Amino acid sequence: MLTRRALNRASLARQMLLERSAVSVPEAIERLVGLQAQTPHTAYVGLWTRLAGFRPEHLADRIADRSVVRLALMRGTIHMVIARDAWLLRPLVQPVLDRVQASQFGRRLEGIDQADLVALGRTYVEQEPRTFKAIGDHLLERWPGRDRMALEQTVRTGVPLIQVPPRGLWGRSGPIAHTSIEAWLGERPARTLSIDDLVLRYLGAFGPASVMDAQAWCGLTKLGAVFDRLRPQLERFRDERGREVFDLPEAPRPDPDTPAPPRFLYDYENLLLSYADRSRVIVAEEVAGIEVRTNESISTFLVDGRVSGTWKIERERTRAILRMKPIRRLTKAELTSLSDEGARLLEFAAADAQEHDTRIET
Repeated sequence: MLTRRALNRASLARQMLLERSAVSVPEAIERLVGLQAQTPHTAYVGLWTRLAGFRPEHLADRIADRSVVRLALMRGTIHMVIARDAWLLRPLVQPVLDRVQASQFGRRLEGIDQADLVALGRTYVEQEPRTFKAIGDHLLERWPGRDRMALEQTVRTGVPLIQVPPRGLWGRSGPIAHTSIEAWLGERPARTLSIDDLVLRYLGAFGPASVMDAQAWCGLTKLGAVFDRLRPQLERFRDERGREVFDLPEAPRPDPDTPAPPRFLYDYENLLLSYADRSRVIVAEEVAGIEVRTNESISTFLVDGRVSGTWKIERERTRAILRMKPIRRLTKAELTSLSDEGARLLEFAAADAQEHDTRIET
């Protein structure tokens, strides 16, 4: 049996959140099976909190040279992955995008040959990167009066679209423009990835985990059969609720009493979105106190391995202020460690500010 704390320390170890790693940016992104990257810049914090000596250009340069890309993958959301994984992962999660497309937009496309629609969209984005508005305008010329979003999303589903720079480069902005994976990365590699391989990689990055956890991570269903095939080569445990969880035999499972330093997570943090049962990192009664505002992304921090509050950086002229709001009582030692780590975060995320100020609100 694995306690909740044992599951917590195992997840933190896989996610490089117990101690910062010296691996390169591409190696880290590959090990994590990508980083969710809905917002273009916050994933930089996700790498800073995991990698020793990380600087923004370590990722920005990889985006610029096309060795790291952003596209729709797990759960149909934007993920940042190495180029090879863009090719390998997209076919495996394509059923998720197809399912969403059919349920949300299928009826709105009656009378339209979707294969023709996708082909027209592909040709258009491969001429040069296009925004969704431009894609929609172009498609409406062919199918005037039809549902713009349904047309656009059909292209997004049928064509693996890369979000191209300068979008995603540190300190820069630009239109959310897309082109096809083929146009951006060139020839498709011969190598493929099986669904069994995908589950093994998930366990390597997030395990120990259940079938439902894996399904929550990628959006695919009916993975029970995959786990059954893999069962002879996996370690099997029960958690405190009696659920069966699986793991790779040689994967790290640290002592539950291993110290876990404070860590700042970003707004769409994989650690918080990749389990059906998030109790290993989130205490429901504590996070219920987090104020959620419409359209406002929330970033959290860990203390002793669990979500213990929220943070945001505000600018006042030449000063950058890190505001931290705990959601549970922290000891004096925990507050000191949190403040010290917050000061390091400001040095990274607000390097251009003349003054830095960390504030813990009570």
